[in-house]
Amino acid sequence: MSSADASAVSTKTNVFDIGRYKTVLRTVETGTCCTSKSTLPVPPPKPLLIAMPSEAGEFPILVLLHGYLLYNSFYSQLMQHIASHGFIVIAPQLYTVAGPDITDEIKSTAATTNWLSEGLHYLLPPNVQPNIKKLGLAGHSRGGKCAFALALEKAATSLKFSALIGIDPVDGMDKGKQTPPPVLTYVPHTFDLDMAVMVIGTGLGEVKKNPLFPPCAPKGVNHEDFFNECQEPACHFVVKDYGHLDVLDDDTKGFRGKATYCLCKNGKSREPMRRFVGGIVVAFMKAYLLGDHIDLMAIRDGHETSPVELKTIEFLG
Repeated sequence: MSSADASAVSTKTNVFDIGRYKTVLRTVETGTCCTSKSTLPVPPPKPLLIAMPSEAGEFPILVLLHGYLLYNSFYSQLMQHIASHGFIVIAPQLYTVAGPDITDEIKSTAATTNWLSEGLHYLLPPNVQPNIKKLGLAGHSRGGKCAFALALEKAATSLKFSALIGIDPVDGMDKGKQTPPPVLTYVPHTFDLDMAVMVIGTGLGEVKKNPLFPPCAPKGVNHEDFFNECQEPACHFVVKDYGHLDVLDDDTKGFRGKATYCLCKNGKSREPMRRFVGGIVVAFMKAYLLGDHIDLMAIRDGHETSPVELKTIEFLG
């Protein structure tokens, strides 16, 4: 491993705990710099939230896509967890209001990805270098569907992803009620993805919060169906007693933030689920971007203590 790669690998900290890097959160609007009103040389196509290590090094990148009608700021604690292990996490705000069709979100994610090589370095401290050759893509809920759609080349990107992560991805309301463009084909192992894939599911995602609302991750369009269409290498983790929105920050403010506590069946608290997702994402990224499979294999074999009980652990390849 090169010294550049080594700089992105944390010491023997449990991946479910905060890593050894101190982190910085930075908000960037389109066209203006995060710290002043000066115009950026190459502005991002969408507003961004960036979590990064504050110490010197060259770090892999993870693009994280938010769920339906959620704000990227709701993922700040998750992003900082991942960044503390030596990654730059970039979350575009794809929209504030959207209908069922995600075509524009796919295009916006592609545009943000293409912007990374031209504009990201303007937003980072001089001692923090992005390694755009080590690039992962993750999405939660509808953002997970968008991530899979982009990986399936429903829009072109100039950079190549090496890892794809679906965090309780959802492809619509029910089988036969997929939102356009549909991603699932219901034919096993048909996703032709030239990258490693991880799908994370929740045991409570398919359970209704109350009779008035459908489940947030319904059977027929959820994590099980996404994983069934993956080819190797792929892995699938299902967390038993937590829900679809338990990956978010402990305190999500505003009307949309308050609604996240009401719409989905949730676990007792968000912190354990968020720690698990942060840790498993770190382990997966280390495995498939940095070639270090130790943590991922330890979690698979039960040698690394998880903050949650896992209902399912599956590996292909």
